[in-house]
Amino acid sequence: MARARVVWSRGVVIGAAGVLVGGGVALIGARAVLRRQAAVARRRIGKPLGEEALDADRVWRRRYDGPPIELVVLGDSIAAGLGAERRKDTLGARLAKGLARSAHRPVRLRTAAMVGAESSLLPAQLATLPDDYRPDVAVVIVGGNDVTHRVPIPVAVGHLEDAVVRLQALGAGVVVGTCPDLGALRPVPQPLRSLGSRLSRALAEAQARAAERHGARAVSLRRAVGPFFITQPDEMFSLDRFHPSALGYRRTAEALLPAALEVLPTA
Repeated sequence: MARARVVWSRGVVIGAAGVLVGGGVALIGARAVLRRQAAVARRRIGKPLGEEALDADRVWRRRYDGPPIELVVLGDSIAAGLGAERRKDTLGARLAKGLARSAHRPVRLRTAAMVGAESSLLPAQLATLPDDYRPDVAVVIVGGNDVTHRVPIPVAVGHLEDAVVRLQALGAGVVVGTCPDLGALRPVPQPLRSLGSRLSRALAEAQARAAERHGARAVSLRRAVGPFFITQPDEMFSLDRFHPSALGYRRTAEALLPAALEVLPTA
């Protein structure tokens, strides 16, 4: 999601109008309505969390024996953990603790995710990894910003596929948490919210197909945790009502953990 909370781009407004209305005067009116709704969403959400997630990179559960499992998390602000008030509540830390508890080994977390990232920034995130870094498990969550910035689905998915292939070449088992359902974002008015829901679902389905083509595990965040965000928004969202709270990250990590354990190398 990331900076999608502050930028509903001109492209998504115009694209939305084209989808919702047939043409002529009605099209112009629809564009104006959606632009106004985008401005309303920006005002409602604001920037109460800033644009920096907590640094949770460290070795978690050192009490376990054996060499640490190397876990890397890539993607946008959800992957980075923006909204968590304690580093142990970020998505990466939740995943690291869950992996350690299940595998009875310490886990070294490395977070390459960037607040505000679209899929096109995955190569830059991979470039931040040391040349000799060899992750055991990689978790990628990205897509919300591609939707709000109207990045064509084939373009966004192409960047994701490239990242999956490169991570696998490093020896990582890869888990892709597909694009969350933007329809859960209550600060975004209708019909803009419905359009975001439809576009995010389409991207998520394409991401899942792409991940599976390359032997990665895809986890539908819309199905796994989306209902909690819809029925329990006060508990699942953080202060900005856009990014997950500590409980939201816990639920998301619980949804991703089984897949992360499945792709964890056994050797």
